[in-house]
Amino acid sequence: HVSGVLADIECKNSEQIAAAVAGTNSQRLQALLTELQWEETAVNQQRVQQLNRAATAGAGVLIFDDTGMPKQGKTSVGVARQYSGTLGKVGNCQVVVSCQYADACFSWPVNARLYLPESWTDDAARCARAHVPDEYCVFATKPEIALSLLDEADQWQVPYRAITADAAYGGNLTFLRGLEVRGKPYVVEVPCDFGVQLSRRTDAPVERADAVIHRQPKRTWQTICWGPGSEGPLRKKFVRVRCWRASADGRGVYGWLIGERPARGQTGDWKYYFSNLGPQVSLRTQVRVAHARHHIEQFYQEAKGELGWDDYEGRLWHGFHRHAVVVFLAQSVLVLLRRRQHHRRGRPPQLFSPVPLVANASGDPAAGPGVVGN
Repeated sequence: HVSGVLADIECKNSEQIAAAVAGTNSQRLQALLTELQWEETAVNQQRVQQLNRAATAGAGVLIFDDTGMPKQGKTSVGVARQYSGTLGKVGNCQVVVSCQYADACFSWPVNARLYLPESWTDDAARCARAHVPDEYCVFATKPEIALSLLDEADQWQVPYRAITADAAYGGNLTFLRGLEVRGKPYVVEVPCDFGVQLSRRTDAPVERADAVIHRQPKRTWQTICWGPGSEGPLRKKFVRVRCWRASADGRGVYGWLIGERPARGQTGDWKYYFSNLGPQVSLRTQVRVAHARHHIEQFYQEAKGELGWDDYEGRLWHGFHRHAVVVFLAQSVLVLLRRRQHHRRGRPPQLFSPVPLVANASGDPAAGPGVVGN
């Protein structure tokens, strides 16, 4: 099955793989995904533990995101009319939450889980027909699923140093609190109306992230490059402000509000990030953590376009996740082959600059809020 996923064929379903790979047939391949007795979670854990040893360079980042897979009909597990960032609109699709490991030399998927809308979890008979395990028949939001994937990554000893995610997760208080309770250092994108407090006073006004960042003096902004691009170094202007995370539920942790805007001669949107990393960590390092997020987007493109992640045609929960494990195995083969090629040349692959984080990520309120340099 992995050979078929790696083959140069248009569609990576059982029939097409059977036609391309000698010595098998579509019934056997389909049985692998739906009928045979094997534990897909255990296989994935073994894959991750092997990559922990063979495909990590240190100072890694764990990235969380979700992706949509267009589907027709109503019977495929998790399918519903729902918003998908991949589609950029509401459409009939499945949505998968996943986490990705990335460091200066390697990038590979850790785990993924299908998101079930309430139209599924409220229908026990529908879940039973799709063989959804009982523990997943209770509705969970995408950020809650991401936290459960984080816990599994910790159990599997994935050696990351920080966490990043887009604004759909960074703007979710459940997700941020979950990271903080677990003591995880993070740099996450947040929406423009993300609330912060700049003063020590507990009754200080809660201000929007965009209002705080837009009033920062021009002299405090820095041009930072975080990696190579197809048209030259990737760079933007950045500034950061010491503050408290705040919401209607009260004051949160002390950290950094980070602003990003186009540099001279560039166009694009302003972006905002929040981080709980301490004052010892430079703005440049925080930027590199935040922009490691493109690795999971790149994986989604490769997994769908080259490895057939969205070609699964079955309807069952375990079949869907077994197909994902096969795709992850195939991508891991490519990671290890690339590593072998680079070792033969005497140099490791270089994906982006490493992010050497200081161990203390709690911050120091005694420093007071304000703009800090690199």
